[in-house]
Amino acid sequence: MTSSSDWITVGALADGFAPEAFILPNLAELAGQAFTLHFANGWQIEHRFEQDRLAWHAADGHSSGSAAYRATSIRPGLYLVDFVKHEAGRSWSISLVLDTANASFTAVIGRLPDQAQTHEGLYHRALAGKPLTSVDVDFLHGSLDRPWQDGHCLHAPTDELVGLRNQYRYSPSEVYEHIYLNERFYAWQCLKGVEQGLCDTDRCHYYKIAEQLYLFVWQEKIVPTLGLVLIDLQQHRSDGKIFGYAGASFDALSNFPISSYCQVLNHTEYPRD
Repeated sequence: MTSSSDWITVGALADGFAPEAFILPNLAELAGQAFTLHFANGWQIEHRFEQDRLAWHAADGHSSGSAAYRATSIRPGLYLVDFVKHEAGRSWSISLVLDTANASFTAVIGRLPDQAQTHEGLYHRALAGKPLTSVDVDFLHGSLDRPWQDGHCLHAPTDELVGLRNQYRYSPSEVYEHIYLNERFYAWQCLKGVEQGLCDTDRCHYYKIAEQLYLFVWQEKIVPTLGLVLIDLQQHRSDGKIFGYAGASFDALSNFPISSYCQVLNHTEYPRD
C-alpha cells in the first residue's frame, strides 16, 4: 500500500498490473489484411497487418514505417489496434478504433511531454491559461477503404457517461474506480493495488462508439500518462492501454495493455433547475 505521496512511474504501474492481468488476447485474425484509412482531414494511409508487425504507408509518400502492434476485439466487427510510432526522433502513441461493420474509424494520437515541459509547475501552467496536463492528444475520424464523406463515421463526443461511478478490476490485485464528473474531467482512485490510496481528477474525453460502448481517454498531470479504454457496459468489460515514461530518466517508454471486469456502482442525476 502506498502512502498519500507515493506516486510511481508508469513502468512501475505496468509491473503492478502484470501478474494475472485480465487482458484480452492479442488477435491474429488481422494478419494478412490491409485497410486504407481515409481521414476527414484528407490524409490517406494504408495499414497492412502482418503476424507481429503493422506497416503503414501514406499516399503522399511523406510517412511510412512499421511497428509491433496489439489488436483486440471487445465486440464483433470492432477492433482496437494500438502501437507506438517512432519517426523523426519523436514517438507517438497511436490507437485505432476500426469499426468494420460501419467502414469507419477513430484514431487517437498521443504525445508525451519532454523533460523540460515536465519541470513547468501546475501553478505556472494555470496562470498562463494552459491545460494542467502536459500530455497532448488528438482525435481524428475517417472511413475504411472508401473516400471520406461527412457522416461516414458515427463515433461522436457524448455525455452519456457523466454522473456514472464505475469500478474496474484489472487483476486480482488491482482495482480502481472512476467517477465521470462532467464533459471534461473525471476523478479516479485506486481501491486496491500498487497505487492504493492515491487519487486525482484529470482531463478526459468521451466518444460513443455504439450502444453502451464508449471510448474513454484521459491525460494525467502528476505523472505524464495517456490512458485509453473501450468501455462496454453491456458485457461489463473494458480494454485498452496506458502509455508513459517507463522511469524517471525519460529515455524509455512504457505502453502496456489493461483490460478489466467493470461494474456500475451508482449513477448521479442532478436535479433540474
